[in-house]
Amino acid sequence: MTQHDARRHADTADMADTADTANTTGLDGYAARIEALARQLGLAFAPVEFELVPDSFMAEITIYGLPVRMRHWSFGVRYIHQLVHQKMGNSHMFEVMFPGDPCHAYMAEHNSVAENTLVTAHVLGHADFASRNALFLRFGAMAGQHILEQSAARAQRLEMALQRHGQEQVETVLDAALALEQHVDIHAELHRPPYAALSGPAGVAGRRGGAGGDDPFARRYRRLPGEAAALAAREAARARVTQRPLLPPQPEYDLLWFIAQHGPDLADWERDIFLAVREESFYFYPVYACQIMNEGWASYWHARLLREADFLPPALYLAALKSHSDVVRPYAGEHQQALAVNPYHLGFCMWEHIIEREGLARARQICRDDDDCSFIRNYLDADLADRLGLFVHESRRDGETRLASRDLRVIREAILAPKYNYGAPCIAVTLLNDDGSLVLRHDHLRDGRGLDLERAEQVLAYIARVWRRPVTLHTADFRGSPRVLRSKSDGVPEPPAPTASATTSTVTSATPTVPPTQR
Repeated sequence: MTQHDARRHADTADMADTADTANTTGLDGYAARIEALARQLGLAFAPVEFELVPDSFMAEITIYGLPVRMRHWSFGVRYIHQLVHQKMGNSHMFEVMFPGDPCHAYMAEHNSVAENTLVTAHVLGHADFASRNALFLRFGAMAGQHILEQSAARAQRLEMALQRHGQEQVETVLDAALALEQHVDIHAELHRPPYAALSGPAGVAGRRGGAGGDDPFARRYRRLPGEAAALAAREAARARVTQRPLLPPQPEYDLLWFIAQHGPDLADWERDIFLAVREESFYFYPVYACQIMNEGWASYWHARLLREADFLPPALYLAALKSHSDVVRPYAGEHQQALAVNPYHLGFCMWEHIIEREGLARARQICRDDDDCSFIRNYLDADLADRLGLFVHESRRDGETRLASRDLRVIREAILAPKYNYGAPCIAVTLLNDDGSLVLRHDHLRDGRGLDLERAEQVLAYIARVWRRPVTLHTADFRGSPRVLRSKSDGVPEPPAPTASATTSTVTSATPTVPPTQR
């Protein structure tokens, strides 16, 4: 059903208010038939367990990311922020879904039968995506298919640590671990061996298979222009390591793993917290990396399932259609200007565009092989960008906003820029000194941005308090000028010089856009 059709029927949907009340008398029957229809249309998914929960519990799941998770003050701050958005009418919680075997889906009790019927179809779309997509399958296999039970067990261990060591000490460790929760190496394995266990002296040659292997790909890789010099440099590094092993043997971007493995004074329960946060980050990475694809796929299938579910009463169908229109439309309320892209709208329109032009079989191949980066770069074409009215704008901290570009390449990269490297700056451990001090380096040329130095010094303080040795961070400010931040032994950083305001680029639509809908 197109967005135009949804708006055309919006007034008619008001007739469903009486018939579509908040009771759940018919939901189970509709859900079972929708699931049967989904399988008939070729959707494949693990069993899905649905549960109706109170609004307060839905809000907690949304903020914590899991029904039961380690307690921390930052979640309370997010909870207040979420409540403010809800009170202002900027978000509506339809559902929260956790891929796994089985999948778990939580739906709000206050939703009408029509809304929860739509949610059922939407969740089945998510479950189908998670069962096909290579990224979901890889990370699901590493992080486990029983995330809810694992998270609850970790929360219980944290409660025991709180009782034994006190809130202040436990919170210090959580401050550091949660500040670094996106700093994992998504190319490495979740359960990776220590450096000494890797092939080659001190692990120089073997961590990612590199150019040092003898497989056909490695041989072709060594023949690429410039690789001979790089190989010679690696051999020289290997020779140095045989004389005095360096830690890490190469820049280490998995900060959570490195601190857990090499923190000089970390207790076992402290290491456990870092590894627990890291494992949850691995579980959530595919959700983050495939958000536009995943939400668009689920929205496409909930629209199609509703359209083909001829067993739904007309009043319920129209009310569900109104909810569909609210979720995937490109604008919010009566606003006439938009400065953000709704991922539901963009993903839904892209999948419709792909299926119309290339067919469902091809769409399922894309669903299997891509993430948002390849999806946007390969399938957001000029025709669709023009039809959606996409453009890039620049916003300064002083409030000035201006149109920057309508170039397709610039639009694509502006959409993807916040997604690069899990949304975190590229920071690596480069050296563990003999005195235990730690050196970090920000590869600002790689991710194309400097750091907010005020925030960087706070995170540096968190790390130093857990590392219990001085920590140095080599970075750059927003102008790209080199800066060095140094912590003191007590974890308090030396303050950087003040910085000026920065400019950020954002892709948007010429039509007003709804803020990302909280399902």
